[in-house]
Order: sequence, then structure tokens, then C-alpha cells
Amino acid sequence: MHFVAPPTPVILLPPSEGKMEGGDGPPVDWGSGRFESLHAQRLAVRDGVLRVLRRKADAAKLLGVKGTHLDRALTEWRDIDSSPTMPAAHRYSGVVWGGLDLASLPSAARRRAMSRIVVPSGLWGLVAADDAIPAYRLKMGARVGRLGLLSTWWRPAVSAALAHRAGRGAVIDLLPQEHAAAIDATVIRPGALVRVDIVEDGPDGRRSVGHAGKQIKGRLARAIADADARTADDIAALDVDGLALVGLEVGDTTLITFRRRT
Repeated sequence: MHFVAPPTPVILLPPSEGKMEGGDGPPVDWGSGRFESLHAQRLAVRDGVLRVLRRKADAAKLLGVKGTHLDRALTEWRDIDSSPTMPAAHRYSGVVWGGLDLASLPSAARRRAMSRIVVPSGLWGLVAADDAIPAYRLKMGARVGRLGLLSTWWRPAVSAALAHRAGRGAVIDLLPQEHAAAIDATVIRPGALVRVDIVEDGPDGRRSVGHAGKQIKGRLARAIADADARTADDIAALDVDGLALVGLEVGDTTLITFRRRT
């Protein structure tokens, strides 16, 4: 009797505010990549943002930056249709992606990561790790004109596209709440969604880690790709430095809780 591996999972990671500049790919094709079905919604967000950015005061509020950071963000948006691109996994350069450290993964694990990682994004809806994108700045928690809160506006289309992409595989959620809010768990196949929470013990009891947990979530994503972990049990069994398993609660949405060890 031959062992049959569980279906290939999707690994959900957040984008980062920090992004690499430049690129050597052609200008963005809004309908390309693994989620081409989101073409019309992406253009709606792009056009909505560009309308807001006509007034610099509104631009600062929308993009959440000022000074030189705002100037850079405005330049990126001005050139959004003509700027060079690079794969999303290379574009994102924040703490989570530093913990993942794709470049140092063994080649097989790196291929798994590039094919399985999906990023919920305020601009793209969903973007795959190997999709080519330009530099941009826009949070999933931003409010854009008539579209309103992007996580709410994107939720129907993102949830349907994610469910289609996952197929029979697990959806491994390593997202902060801002990005998880764009996913309707009821649209995902029952039992497929695996949410991972990392907690720490403090003077007021146990709580989810904040910024301090970003790097370790990246390292957990790295371990998932390296071990070819496909199920909640696989993830719970991983040995990741700095993490200790607290519990595994199985249901329509499965919750794995790790405690951060210092």
C-alpha cells in the first residue's frame, strides 16, 4: 500500500510595509498571475486610491506616512502602471519575510514556499509569492473613498478566490487580524482553515504576541515549507526554536496555539 500525501496547502502571510525598490520585470499586468480573476477589483482599488491622492493632505491620511516616506509613496503611485516589477516574495522586505529568509532555504523548500505562499493585500486582493508586482504602499486596513474599508470590500472576492486556489488542501493562516479580516471563514471548505496563534505570558496573563511575533511567524512559515507540512498535525509537530506547542483545537476552523519562549 502506497502512502498518499495530503493535498498541497496554501500558506497565508501578510505583506510588509517595507518593500524593496526597483526590479527588472516588465510593468504590471493587472490581470496576470495566479489570481487573474481579481483583475477588475484591483483596477477599482487603483483608481480609487489615485483619486484620493490628488490632495496631499488626503494622501498622507490614506497612506499613513508623511515627509520623505510620503514623497516616495506618491512617486510609486504616480508610476504604478509603468514601474518595473519583481516577484512579491522579493518585493516584501519586512520582519516576517526576513524570518522566512527565502534565499537561504534549500532549493526544494524554496520552490514549495514560492508556489504555496499567498498574500492578502489591500491593492491586489490576493497575490502569490511569485507574482510580479511594482513597489506600492497601501494597507488592508485603509479606507478608500466609496470603497470604504478595504478588508471588508475585498472579503467576498478574496474568500472565493482563496477557496478556489486551496482546492482540497489546507489554508494555513499566519495573518494578523488586519489581513485575516479579508477572509470569510465560512467560504473556506469546512476543516480546511488552520489558524495559527502565537501567544506569550505577561503580567496580565496570556496574550497574542504583536510586533515581536512577526519574525517568529516568518520562521514558522520557513519551517512549514522546509518540512513540507501539509496538515494541522504536521504543523503542531514542528520543532521551531523559540516556540512551544500549547494546544490544537480541531473544528471547521482549526486553531493551533504556540507559546513564544524567550
